[in-house]
Amino acid sequence: MADRTAPNCHLRLEWVYGYRGHQCRNNLYYTAAKEIVYFVAGVGVVYNTREHKQKFYLGHNDDIISLALHPERVLVATGQVGKEPYICVWDSYTVQTVSILKDVHTHGIACLAFDLEGQCLVSVGLDSKNTICVWDWRRGKVLAAAPGHTDRIFDISWDLYQPNKLVSCGVKHIKFWSLCGNALTPKRGVFGKTGDLQTILCLACAKDEVTYSGALNGDIYVWKGVNLMRSIQGAHGSGIFSMNACEEGFATGGRDGCVRLWDLNFKPITVIDLRETDQGYKGLSVRSVCWRGDHILVGTQDSEIFEVVVHDRNKPFLIMQGHCEGELWALAVHPTKPLAMTGSDDRSVRIWSLIDHALIARCNMEEPIRCAAVSTDGIHLALGMKDGSFTVLRVRDMTEVVHIKDRKEAIHELKYSPDGAHLAVGSNENSVDIYGVVQRYKKVGECIGSNSFITHMDWSTDSKHLQTNDGSGRRLFYRMPSGKEVTNKEELKLVQWASWTCVLGPEVNGIWPKYSDINDINSVDANFNNQVLVTADDYGLVKLMRYPCIRKGAKFKKYLGHSAHITNVRWSHDYQWVITIGGADHSVFQWKFIPERKSKEALHIAPQETLADSNSEESDSDQSDVPEMDSEIEQETQLTYRRQVYKEDLPQLKEQCKEKHRATAMKKKDRAPGNGIKLHFIHGYRGYDCRSNLFYTQTGEIVYHVAAVGVVYNRQQNTQRFYMGHDDDILCLAIHPLKDYVATGQVGRDSPVHIWDTETLKPMSVLKGFHQLGVCALDFSADGKRLASVGLDDNHTIVLWDWRKGEKLSAMRGSKDKIFVVKTNPYLPDKLITAGVKHMKFWHKAGGGLIGRKGNMGKTETMMCAVYGWSEEMVFSGTCTGDICIWRDMFLMKTVKAHDGPVFSMHALEKGFVTGGKDGIVALWDDTFERCLKTYAIKRAVLAPGSKGLLLEDNPSIRAISLGHGHILVGTKNGEILEVDKSGPITLLVQGHMEGEVWGLATHPHLPLCATVSDDKTLRIWDLSPSHCMLAVRKLRKGGRCCCFSPDGKALAVGLNDGSFLIVNADTLEDLVSFHHRKDIISDIRFSPGAGKYLAVASGDSFVDIYNVMSSKRVGVCKGCLNYITHLDWDKRGKLLQVNTAAKEQFFFEAPRGKRQTIPATEVEKIDWSTWTCVLGPSVEGVWPVITEVTEVTSACLSNDRRVLATGDDLGYIKLFRYPVKGKYAKFKRYVAHSTHVTNVRWTHDDSLLVTVGGGDMCLMIWAHEPEGLREFKLCDSEESDVESEDDGGYDSDVTRENEINYTIKALSTNMRPMTGVKPHLQLKEPSIDERQGVVRGSRPPVSRALPQPEKLQTNNVGKKKRPIEDLVLELVFGYRGNDCRNNVHYLNEGADVIYHTASVGIVLNLTTSCQSFYTEHSDDILCLTINQHPKFPNVVATGQVGDAGDMSATSPSIHVWDAMTKQTLSVLRCFHSGGVCSVSFSATGRLLLSVGLDPEHTVTIWKWQEGAKVASRIGHTQRIFVAEFRPDSDTHFVSVGIKHVRFWTLAGRALLSKKGVLSSLEDARMQTMLSVAFGANNLTFTGTISGDVCVWKEHILVRIVAKAHTGPVFTMYTTLRDGLIVTGGKERPSKEGGALKLWDQELKRCRAFRLETGQIIDCVRSVCRGKGKILVGTRNAEIIEVGEKNAACNILVNGHMDGPIWGLGTHPSRDVFLSAAEDGTVRLWDIPEKKMLNKVNLGHPAHTINYSPEGDMVAIGMKNGEFIILLVVSLKIWGKKRDRRSPIQDIRFSPNSRYLAVGSTECAVDFYDLTLGPQLNRINCCRDIPSFVMQMDFSADSSYIQISTGAYKRLVYEVPSGRQIAEQSQIDRITWATWTSVLGDEVVGIWSRNADKADVTCACVSHSGLNIVTGDDFGMVKLFDFPCPEKFAKHKRFMGHSAHLMNIRFTNGDHFVVSAGGDDRSLFVWRCVHTPH
Repeated sequence: MADRTAPNCHLRLEWVYGYRGHQCRNNLYYTAAKEIVYFVAGVGVVYNTREHKQKFYLGHNDDIISLALHPERVLVATGQVGKEPYICVWDSYTVQTVSILKDVHTHGIACLAFDLEGQCLVSVGLDSKNTICVWDWRRGKVLAAAPGHTDRIFDISWDLYQPNKLVSCGVKHIKFWSLCGNALTPKRGVFGKTGDLQTILCLACAKDEVTYSGALNGDIYVWKGVNLMRSIQGAHGSGIFSMNACEEGFATGGRDGCVRLWDLNFKPITVIDLRETDQGYKGLSVRSVCWRGDHILVGTQDSEIFEVVVHDRNKPFLIMQGHCEGELWALAVHPTKPLAMTGSDDRSVRIWSLIDHALIARCNMEEPIRCAAVSTDGIHLALGMKDGSFTVLRVRDMTEVVHIKDRKEAIHELKYSPDGAHLAVGSNENSVDIYGVVQRYKKVGECIGSNSFITHMDWSTDSKHLQTNDGSGRRLFYRMPSGKEVTNKEELKLVQWASWTCVLGPEVNGIWPKYSDINDINSVDANFNNQVLVTADDYGLVKLMRYPCIRKGAKFKKYLGHSAHITNVRWSHDYQWVITIGGADHSVFQWKFIPERKSKEALHIAPQETLADSNSEESDSDQSDVPEMDSEIEQETQLTYRRQVYKEDLPQLKEQCKEKHRATAMKKKDRAPGNGIKLHFIHGYRGYDCRSNLFYTQTGEIVYHVAAVGVVYNRQQNTQRFYMGHDDDILCLAIHPLKDYVATGQVGRDSPVHIWDTETLKPMSVLKGFHQLGVCALDFSADGKRLASVGLDDNHTIVLWDWRKGEKLSAMRGSKDKIFVVKTNPYLPDKLITAGVKHMKFWHKAGGGLIGRKGNMGKTETMMCAVYGWSEEMVFSGTCTGDICIWRDMFLMKTVKAHDGPVFSMHALEKGFVTGGKDGIVALWDDTFERCLKTYAIKRAVLAPGSKGLLLEDNPSIRAISLGHGHILVGTKNGEILEVDKSGPITLLVQGHMEGEVWGLATHPHLPLCATVSDDKTLRIWDLSPSHCMLAVRKLRKGGRCCCFSPDGKALAVGLNDGSFLIVNADTLEDLVSFHHRKDIISDIRFSPGAGKYLAVASGDSFVDIYNVMSSKRVGVCKGCLNYITHLDWDKRGKLLQVNTAAKEQFFFEAPRGKRQTIPATEVEKIDWSTWTCVLGPSVEGVWPVITEVTEVTSACLSNDRRVLATGDDLGYIKLFRYPVKGKYAKFKRYVAHSTHVTNVRWTHDDSLLVTVGGGDMCLMIWAHEPEGLREFKLCDSEESDVESEDDGGYDSDVTRENEINYTIKALSTNMRPMTGVKPHLQLKEPSIDERQGVVRGSRPPVSRALPQPEKLQTNNVGKKKRPIEDLVLELVFGYRGNDCRNNVHYLNEGADVIYHTASVGIVLNLTTSCQSFYTEHSDDILCLTINQHPKFPNVVATGQVGDAGDMSATSPSIHVWDAMTKQTLSVLRCFHSGGVCSVSFSATGRLLLSVGLDPEHTVTIWKWQEGAKVASRIGHTQRIFVAEFRPDSDTHFVSVGIKHVRFWTLAGRALLSKKGVLSSLEDARMQTMLSVAFGANNLTFTGTISGDVCVWKEHILVRIVAKAHTGPVFTMYTTLRDGLIVTGGKERPSKEGGALKLWDQELKRCRAFRLETGQIIDCVRSVCRGKGKILVGTRNAEIIEVGEKNAACNILVNGHMDGPIWGLGTHPSRDVFLSAAEDGTVRLWDIPEKKMLNKVNLGHPAHTINYSPEGDMVAIGMKNGEFIILLVVSLKIWGKKRDRRSPIQDIRFSPNSRYLAVGSTECAVDFYDLTLGPQLNRINCCRDIPSFVMQMDFSADSSYIQISTGAYKRLVYEVPSGRQIAEQSQIDRITWATWTSVLGDEVVGIWSRNADKADVTCACVSHSGLNIVTGDDFGMVKLFDFPCPEKFAKHKRFMGHSAHLMNIRFTNGDHFVVSAGGDDRSLFVWRCVHTPH
């Protein structure tokens, strides 16, 4: 029998030949120790050139492609490729991992860079978005991530001179990034005219925002800020691949093979052309440079590393070489010398010295080489080529002997015979040719038998036979040298093989996995001396196995290093080394072979090996010497804990089902019952599949778990308290070292761990988001700060948490097999151990990962428990065979036999250990496990008299053990908890049923007792009175499913699973009588009421038998059911039986004969039933939930007073309903404690208790009943019903608008006007007359005889010197966003300033100077604003904006936190709230920020805003949440309100727990739409509703309603922190007593109303804030008003248009005032110097356009209904009005001579009116044939022409007043215009941008000087151009701030200001013009 373990010898990597220069750059550096660090394949190499030594970093599992050096030059970061690639930070000195960064990137990590301090690391992924990620690498934490670019990024670097700035470059781009909060915000580099837009390959940052970058064409581009400043042309001949900055300057390396050195100002110092040096060659390409002092390292494309000394620069040293591009397949070893020969597709053959670790010869061939062989005498080297030829060289001088080409396909294998006479050559043409060596390689034979290409060959020792393998997996034999195939098996038996390199054959069966037929093993080689075999495969693994290995799936040791496929492997001639070559990584690895005897010593010297030595992890052959697995353990490893439905899926399922049942859901429902139940006691402990889950707390109580409940048991009082935070089975429990907190882990799809306080039973923290399916092991660290957890997913992921913060510190896959325990090292918190099935691992934390090493023992046993000993390296573990293993570090020192059968639990004491096993014995040991001090056997004989029950059997299997308070606490598999006194007696404290489902439950007719019967084959009687104990137990032959007491309580009937039943004496449990009439399970059993004369027995085979109890005979059978019978009930008279079946049928039978009756539903209700446990029928219709597909109601029981029906269901819920439960989906109260299905519920005889049993959790739970009226007001544990009433408190237009509004980002806005036709910049220009005549524009003779071209524009009132405008500065904004945003006006600085927002601008208004200052960093509309009220953060403001998808890119929604006075951004938080952020709120300490999203889930998120870190996030509600606010005194509690929604939230660690508001405490309260929230002392919360009521909540329960606090919706509430007074604002008509603004006392009892003197019919307040004696109010009508508290005086601070767009804008011809006209039907007059609105006129209709007359004495207004009005400015009286059109007037203009008025409308016409004819305004003419609606009109300076821009993108010119069109271009060119507001025309083609495909330029205006034009567009941008701008895509400056759709823009007189009018934002921006100096 061959030994089937892995071999004891092993390999150690000794040298790697090669360097990865292809597809990688900047990957070669000097470390601080002057060693060289680089990588090749999957190995990081540290090469010491002085000592010629290499060290290896082996922490990666795939190709490394990027490397960065820490600024201190000791640590290295490397990134790899792969599906889940990770980054390792490692120490170049010890080559050990320091940190692992994972779980962010996919595909691979392309670039890495450390910042100046070395604290942060930035990485770039290879995914489609090229994600950029910034890490705090020591903690393994992501600080920020963002999509990098759409195309590849080649380099990234931190700006070493400015903090938080980065630069990245790549395909056709360079981007400058700033890091703020968690946001990376890019600005694209502007190439401009200085250079071509091209690919940038590398970069380096310098001082003063200068960046140097190397481009693809060999230029160096120099950037200042984001602009290209200059370029250094031709720095290299072609692409610059690498740039390296050092103290002296910069080094660059390029594809031209040159290295250039530059000084710090990038002046050239010198050039080193490597092509010209001794080692150089044509085509050398530099991929990496590193300059340190006088040494330069250069890495090339062809895998060479040069070292250049600067002063001797023509003599570079070649210090490393390898094969270059192309696959490497050929490998041969010299037969007598330590040499290896390799040949590759790069056509070179190389000879390596294995002693000197160097290349000693190289020769280039004509063809790619695929295989090699050395003749037996070592003289000839044969090479097989890809083209089918082979060449033979002399080894000593590499001269050719012969070159023979007999084949066309590649030669894949050739071998010399051992006698040196023949060469066998195997080709891809399926044949082997035999050549005679001595006959100058004449062909002497041919082997043809294969039908596929030849892959491997071996000669026999006598050179008479050859065996071959081919591609089809056949193994053939040939006689040599003739080549005749051998088929005779006998002949082959005696053959001895000279070498074994074949992959097929019995000797190497074991190299193949057991159940697979894959052929991915490329090469093997046998070492006959040491009987080991080495194999190489496609996955980059080198494996060492025993030779021969006959059985498939042999054990092995595996070694990583090569990244992809290893093509060949060979032993050196003396078996000292193994050589492997990588196909794609072109590298040659040399491994030292350490035979068995040496490997013992080696363990202590090389720390590295243990990393790679994986001790045969995946081997899976049947180890014959592994003991049989213990039955209990086997059972446990097979438990899956998977659920059909997880509780976390219920809300979604509910929503889906609700859609179906909308109609029924609308009906008015009965309230939920007023009574409640409260969990009182649980009989049960989970021991059958959990271990070490039982502890003493600080106060001496006992904590353990059962079902979904954490139990704290007080043994003195025999009472229990419960932690009810879990909603499914708890699987593990760990106690904090201080014994006051407990951690419990549960089953779930995303299974949480709760840490809770055993005193208060409140959760301290909930850890989620990491484990799937469940959490099976937990352990606190010794300092109590960390928690380790293990998941039930396939990889048994291990996570290390900082549990208070809820942060995951590290995570790693644990093992494929189940892990039973995790323990953290008490002395070194970074270390831990895990133990489980065939598994013992020692871990240490490295950044965000864990590094694990297997325990070193011969065969790995299954470990059941483990503890640390008295020093940091001692570990003790208990095995499944009863041994204790004693470990030091990772080495097994010895084993001690401790128990018979598995050791399930152990516990470390100060001076020893205690263990417990399956044998039921508790053993105390000394501190070295040398001797056993004492044993306690758990036996009935020693049970103390005070026990609360009975032991079922002697020596039960012990599953948990713990010490304290002078006792040993023991938990058993049978669900018992025992306390063992040190002196011997044992007290039983708690017990429950053993494994197996519990179904049978019956309560006694007049005593507080109940009976249960279970599949564990026991019948038990429990005392429900305060003694809470098990009174009696009896073992049954079979398990049982039902039981019932007789009406007098003396007898007890029990139905068994085999179809029999018995009746026993209820006191002694002895048999009275038994029957066996049925084959199937007995499912229910019932005595008839009264005397109990009959007994009805229901069985699974669908019959009910009726027995006469007295005569013990069967008297009747009820037939007719089609299915399994589930429930039985008798009527009061004992005459009628009601039956339910599993097919949901309801039947009635008459007793005693069992005749079936049909009874109409109306009659059933009238029958007086003795009991009601059925779940079908109209009177219980409402108990079935909305989601019936996944859950069954398993049981029900009606209380004896007939008021309350209790039900249990498959999801573990217990529900209470009002009886009768008519109508579907009734309201209920719901309780969770059972984890899976509740099998039975029963009320006791006096309704004081409800008893329930769980199927899967085997517990008996006792609930105290709290009837109505008795309950003083207190928290109830129940949750509310599933279906909310649809009645939500009414309708309000403002609320509906706010709820339904869809915010889109500006970049996606489309055109406002319905334009048609081709955009101007896409139109083909018609040639002018000159061009048609062949005169080119601009080539006219300098002295023209024609008149000079007139000016395009009449320049007025600018003075002599015309100065262009170079910039616009935002000066004033008129507007406030009140119509769809709320709570967004606040006081700052004790009321000196007011802050608010409009569009994308935050505005701070100083009330004394009325100056405004602006925060303009937002890229899109601001939707919410809040201020930080904590004194530590004065003037800190948070604003949230609209965004697109939450993909963390620049258009993602974000929150900016900024300083209101300095306008400095403190943090930017990019968030996943797709759509936008609709509410923000700071916590009490000011450190946390709460945000709510507009995404479909309405996510609620909490941030640490200073770090930009997300603390917690959770789905908020299915419908819109309007506001969420922190309680003013808390950092953990907040409230959210929205559509039919109010929730009370708690932050526990990283988890958000929430409770719905409970309304049932008030009669007729209903859930309305809640709009606002305020807070009072003692946990009071006030919410304002849509109906005008305010709800008052205590905790989460409604205590009263302030009816009609306002007559309309209560939109806003404000809690004053200093005195607790509350301000409310709503929608209300002003009246004597009421107003839309009220000030209330702290309890919201008394109030004072204020009237806002706005003159509106209805006031609608949207925002309130209270300062010192003043209240600040923001209204729906865009006003901000200050109201005095004493005198109620109103002062309007801010005005704005309340509805937009603002279509019309008119500036005064001589003063700095302007008019605006908008959709809200008002025209307003604004004064710029005074910064305020002077006047407003209500027109009653939306206004569209407005214009001053040239003198400024009249104003013309065009309306939306086609009317226009002329007002006199002084008196505001109407001078005249007219309505000739029916559609909107788009533009209206006075002619410069004041004679004509032109009116342009949507009806494609312009009407002319002569004003000299007086105010009756008769139309004198009109322009016809306009192709589309009119947009803008301009008169010529002489009033005789008008130009019109139209909706068809055409500009037309007409004569005034005749209306004749002018078509002649030359005539048009000569007109001088009075104004220019057209967006069309040749002169302004340049204002149209490239990305205007969906959106338009909407408005424009040329300055009075005629030198500039400003435009506005649908994206909300204001742009400033030079005028005229006939070139397409002209240069411009852009100014942001407006929302989408600018409607109009104008210069004021003298070009002092530009006014822009917004569409979506209803705001007017005034920009100050900055003129260029003279």
